[in-house]
Amino acid sequence: MTERLYYADSYCTRFSARLIERLTWDEHPAVVLDRTAFYPTSGGQPADRGTLNGVILLDVAVREEDGAILHVLSAPLPALGQDDSPEMEVAGAVDWPRRFDHMQQHTGQHILSAAFERLLDADTVGFHLGAETSTIDLDVAGLDGEAVEPVEELVNRIIWEDRPIRVRFVSPDELTVLHMRRLPPVEGPLRIVEIRGPGSDPEQSFDVNPCGGTHVARTGEIGLIKITRLEHRGDETRVEFLCGGRALRDYRAKNSVVNDLASALTVGYWELDQAVERMQAEIKQLRRDLRQARAQLLDVEVVELAESALVCGPYRVVGRIWEWRDADELRGLARKLAERPGIVALLMGVGERIDLCFARAEGLDLDVAALLREACAQLGGRGGGRPQAAQGSAPATERSRVENVMSNLLSNLTERKME
Repeated sequence: MTERLYYADSYCTRFSARLIERLTWDEHPAVVLDRTAFYPTSGGQPADRGTLNGVILLDVAVREEDGAILHVLSAPLPALGQDDSPEMEVAGAVDWPRRFDHMQQHTGQHILSAAFERLLDADTVGFHLGAETSTIDLDVAGLDGEAVEPVEELVNRIIWEDRPIRVRFVSPDELTVLHMRRLPPVEGPLRIVEIRGPGSDPEQSFDVNPCGGTHVARTGEIGLIKITRLEHRGDETRVEFLCGGRALRDYRAKNSVVNDLASALTVGYWELDQAVERMQAEIKQLRRDLRQARAQLLDVEVVELAESALVCGPYRVVGRIWEWRDADELRGLARKLAERPGIVALLMGVGERIDLCFARAEGLDLDVAALLREACAQLGGRGGGRPQAAQGSAPATERSRVENVMSNLLSNLTERKME
């Protein structure tokens, strides 16, 4: 098995190793080394990134059959000089900002899980360290913000006390005397991460947990833990959180948004909720006023359209095409026009699609659904309805094509009555 240098020193970012195998993994060149500081994807923590002899590292994975760590590369690792044997020395460099970010998030997760267990008797049943945020899943349903506030207070107190963190391997006999949150079935030594007590009581541990990940040396390096979202998932609660640099960037971004909003609304940030409530009330009233005004305008427009209707025998036909007319307004116009004796409404709207709304007054011997199907067939659309009212739609097309369809409909109506 590959010697894992990060087990002993998470701060190791540069190392030398011997190349012992070349292979292809997921269609990329890969190598196995006799030792590595690169952490592979495991335990909810993503793999490290960096370079080997200057070649970019794409991924780090564990080969199941023998436990070897595979270093997946962006290009084949070049041989040194004339020596093309796999047994050559290579130099590795770990992407430290990424590594330290993962150390902050993973150690923060240990503290957060321990605090949830202590205060709410909630066990962590899942952990994911994402590129932007991290989550833990708790075996408790329906946790709310008020319930988790004491947890957030406790975890940050542990951070600010700058407690030491001890990472070590222990024997099966030693496990029996450790107060661990969970004890997996293992044979042989087990790597544990222990968050120690404060300076006045160094032997009192806050948390002891088995883990193979990378961690900071003291809790103060985490800086801050902020719970950002709770998601109820059946019998579990998913807790989204940010640690360290991620929490700072999140606060910076949100503070910028809050200040910009407060400036735009000319209020203090502490008055934003009241300002938003006032705006929502105003918007509701404006929407009511707008609906009323539109209804009045439609009534006026119906009168104008009816007066300009084309006379075709016993029919008075309103055939109109609008650019970007709302489909609901088209239906409203067609319905109101059909309330007038002798009126046939053939209305179309041209925009992201073609909307068709046809209607006719009671007592007329005309099937507007048949007319609509005819128009849709010419436009490559579909629709239907009843003899007195129908609607449909077709893919967007040039206005001239829609005008030709309307002209054909009007001509057909005229010819039908002349016959």
